[in-house]
Amino acid sequence: MFLLGSAYPTAKLGINASMPPILFGALRMVIVFICLLPFLKIKLPNKKYFLPLFGFALSMGAGVNLFLYLSVNASSILSPLVIGAQLSVPLAIIFSSIFIGESISYKKWILIIASFLGITLIGFDPKIADEIIGFLLICGMAFCYGSAQVFSRYLKELDVKFTNAFMGGVAFILLIIVSILFEGNPIIHLKNLNIEAWLMVLHAGILCSLAGHMSMFYLYKFYAVGQVLPFYALFPVFGML
Repeated sequence: MFLLGSAYPTAKLGINASMPPILFGALRMVIVFICLLPFLKIKLPNKKYFLPLFGFALSMGAGVNLFLYLSVNASSILSPLVIGAQLSVPLAIIFSSIFIGESISYKKWILIIASFLGITLIGFDPKIADEIIGFLLICGMAFCYGSAQVFSRYLKELDVKFTNAFMGGVAFILLIIVSILFEGNPIIHLKNLNIEAWLMVLHAGILCSLAGHMSMFYLYKFYAVGQVLPFYALFPVFGML
């Protein structure tokens, strides 16, 4: 949870060091792809996994990184973003019940309703009103993150290294295209980056994605979404420290 929580302050530091937000996400994904490439076995999975694989790549790779870094770029403070990201927990549990038939106990329903009510109440905070664009963007990230958990659970029979390398490759292509369209020539940006920006993107790719997220996705081979993802609620403690 420390690694996942650290993604927010390191994202802010990287963007403050002149890293364009969409390019940040693209670089994070290409780091994931490059690091996993030597460990891959070239073997096409069963056709039934093609759609979930692309769904996982689009939601976790492209969607999460796009909305995350745009929200950080649009916000002056991180605490509303870290709290808003918690929407991913109830959303993932609901999605897992609808799409893969995981059961939700009445206790979990109470927690889900409480989560949505809590986020609604937080929305009335004057600080949130000043950061409404960033808050809405992080809600988009939470939707993508929650969806990705269900795709990952569906892909539990596949090697987690393969699914994450595929995600990294597809997401990099999509994000770098979007970055070129909206942020300009990435080569110019890369030439102007300082060592702090590079350290932040390496932290995001290696520690947050490879060590943090892959560990969580590995657990989905053995446990349901409702058993794993609630621990994600611990990350705001580290994200706001």
